[in-house]
Amino acid sequence: MEQRYHNSAKEVSTMTTADMRANFLVDGLMQPGELKFVYSHYDRVIVGSAVPVEKPITLGNYPELRAEYFLERRELGIINIGGAGEVVVDGQSFNVNKLDCVFAGKGVKDVVFKSVDAANPAQYYLLSAPAHQAYPTRLLTKEEATPVTIGSPETSNHRTIYKYIHLEGIRSSQLVMGLTVLATGSVWNTMPSHTHDRRMEMYFYFDVQPGQVVMHFMGQPQETRHLVMQNNEAVISPPWSIHSGCGTINYSFIWGMAGENQVYSDMDPVAINELR
Repeated sequence: MEQRYHNSAKEVSTMTTADMRANFLVDGLMQPGELKFVYSHYDRVIVGSAVPVEKPITLGNYPELRAEYFLERRELGIINIGGAGEVVVDGQSFNVNKLDCVFAGKGVKDVVFKSVDAANPAQYYLLSAPAHQAYPTRLLTKEEATPVTIGSPETSNHRTIYKYIHLEGIRSSQLVMGLTVLATGSVWNTMPSHTHDRRMEMYFYFDVQPGQVVMHFMGQPQETRHLVMQNNEAVISPPWSIHSGCGTINYSFIWGMAGENQVYSDMDPVAINELR
């Protein structure tokens, strides 16, 4: 399990492009037949992926966790961005189609990831945070996620938000998770920008068409930096950082947060003309 450590806002303001990518970009996700994790020291969130093909993939344990099993002190959000799959949590089986979400709470010992068709495998995006209370395992489909459409074509940010793990949805100890799908012709996400010092955030960009990219903006509002993001790449966003993106075409992204609270609207807005 790769480790990523904290960086201060002052340190980030002096980083080169290579430094930024080494510290905040998570690439190499969604590899066929593989399970991959990166441990971030921002609120100790773990990001990863599992892509079962011919054989199921079992969630293992890692010495870095100093635990008897992966979810001994953690919880896990799972969103499928690929073909039809099946997730088995402590013997309980869930059929998981594209954009469906499964939550596995603290104390779950066995998680198995499967694909229905090896030619079109499921692709599971995984996000885990420490947990101090156990909540029930649950499936929430895309249709049950009460999607909300906001923005407009005039501002190039017409998009639909799906909330899965939050105070009014799947309950968790501290994990918050959902996704956003941009409409054709729209390219901006989370603009106007915001920060939230009480939570870190992780973005995962997917359904980015070949030959296209997303420009992800981060850093303090008056000291911004950017990363060029490819399909199926994630970016770690510190609590003091903005997290906005603009694509060369419409795309989708999964957002996930952990920290002091789970209030979705807890944010510190930044006016567009205040950005530097």
